[in-house]
Amino acid sequence: MTGLYRLMLVATVALGAATPLRAEGPGSGEVTAVSLTPAAGKTEVVVAVRGAVDVRDFLLTSPDRLVLDVVGAKLGTTTASLYDGVKRGGVLNLRYSQFRPDVVRIVIDLQGPETYTVDRSDNAIRVSFGDGQPFQAWSSTDAGTDAVAADRASDDVTEPAPVARKPEVGIRSAAMLTRADEPRITVTWDRASIGDVVAGFAAFSGRTIILGKDVKGEVNAEIKNQPWPQAFQAVLASQGLSAQEMAGGIIRVDAPSALAALDSLEPLETSIVRINYAQAASLSKTVESILTKNRGRVVADTGSNALILTDTRSKIASVTDFVRGLDVRTPQLSIQAKIIFVDRTDVEQLGLKYDLGSRTQFFNKLVQRPDPSNPGEMFDRNVNVIDLGGNSVAAVGNATAEVPNSALDLIYSTSIGGFALTTFLSALERTELADIQAEPVISTLDNRQADILVGEETPVRVIDANSSSSGTARANVQFKETGIRLTVTPHVTNNRQVLMQLHTERSAIQPLAAADLGFIFQKQKADNQLLVNDGETAVIGGLTVTQVTKTRSGIPLLGSLPIVGRLFSFTSDQENRRDLIILVTPRITDDGASEQ
Repeated sequence: MTGLYRLMLVATVALGAATPLRAEGPGSGEVTAVSLTPAAGKTEVVVAVRGAVDVRDFLLTSPDRLVLDVVGAKLGTTTASLYDGVKRGGVLNLRYSQFRPDVVRIVIDLQGPETYTVDRSDNAIRVSFGDGQPFQAWSSTDAGTDAVAADRASDDVTEPAPVARKPEVGIRSAAMLTRADEPRITVTWDRASIGDVVAGFAAFSGRTIILGKDVKGEVNAEIKNQPWPQAFQAVLASQGLSAQEMAGGIIRVDAPSALAALDSLEPLETSIVRINYAQAASLSKTVESILTKNRGRVVADTGSNALILTDTRSKIASVTDFVRGLDVRTPQLSIQAKIIFVDRTDVEQLGLKYDLGSRTQFFNKLVQRPDPSNPGEMFDRNVNVIDLGGNSVAAVGNATAEVPNSALDLIYSTSIGGFALTTFLSALERTELADIQAEPVISTLDNRQADILVGEETPVRVIDANSSSSGTARANVQFKETGIRLTVTPHVTNNRQVLMQLHTERSAIQPLAAADLGFIFQKQKADNQLLVNDGETAVIGGLTVTQVTKTRSGIPLLGSLPIVGRLFSFTSDQENRRDLIILVTPRITDDGASEQ
């Protein structure tokens, strides 16, 4: 060995293929208690142990967590109580469980990055960090026992739930093997040979690393508290080298050109993978991205719905497994929506109207008299007398023309000289209620858009003034859809919740008074995205609109008098209220379990 070579390891044992240190025997020790206490200028997590155990620790980020593995220990019965969730000394949460038959894992959720120390004594493991702010201590033995066991402390650390992702196939870069929980390394090299550096990483990681025959060089570097894969890749990059993982997990270190030659020399193989649930053509682009460049090929056969794969012998098996991982049975969902639309109108009218006229006067609103300029029209010549029947009673029908829906129409007529005085009392109370409830139900696969429409198409005439050179406008007919529409794209998450992108709409057509002016399209719709539990009903939209209109008319001055003013005025109150509520309930009808 040439030069000075120093290697300082921060982690006490490497993860991965390396055999971890063990105590006297598997499960010979015991974790009896876990405590969180304030100390002089710091926060301490104390793990009380009994027997011969070992400990290893590492940090995780996003979020920040400190993980302790007590090797060779069982979890005692007195540590079954859960942490109370109170923030203490920069600790947001603390969890522990029997991670493996001989490993107890403690996960400490931190408020932010921390520098910590681990001290080991005969009966306790102490982890110190923080600024020592005072807080009330907590211990697993103080809260008594809990009937519910602690959550598995490693759920957010290792062994995540399987998800569809690109597998690491064939020959891979060492960077692809990097995990957030890899042991960290602190190391200094002073004119150390590249062979010794690679051998040191192999001993630290427990992996088999082979150096190319023509690789030479010296390393002068210092790395502090970094995960070993990143440190390993950085050292190789400084020497112009690369690392690739071959079949079986062996890592080869050599020049990039030498590693690229491995692909060109290896023979090709072809495999046929039949697709059960997806479309073969839709998977070809994804599979093509992981094939060996310039050598691998993928062809989609639509007749048999299969993929024909061609790649190197060492890679073809992993590519085949990757395709089978993509071809999974997706869950099926049933989406039920409920659209409630209530339109209520209340009308109240009450008042007196007066009409004073003669047989030669015809400009009257309440009791219409004949136009004297038109001799063909019949008119009453006996307006100077009081007539309790005939046209005086028929005037009720004429008054209805003023208030079409009046509930009470009274006419009082008398004569004053050559004029007839008519008093019209109008009273009306009307309630209109429209209650529309629609419950569309639609079923679809996970991540597949579904659309349902219950309604009609209305032809609408559209005038095109520029359609003719002669100046005659042409009319075209367009069809407009109205009714109840539900469009949804659901997705089932790993914890069996349903993420939905929704479009709900209710529309109706209303013609205008003049047919040539067209139509009014009333719409109520909502577009949103929400996360709902399986079978849970959520309110995705709600709207209430209230419109109040009050009208008062009467004889000036007289209509404004207190008490008696109502005898000389007419009032009309109208209130219109519209309520819209949209509910949605997703249900997973198929768990999507793969049938292998």
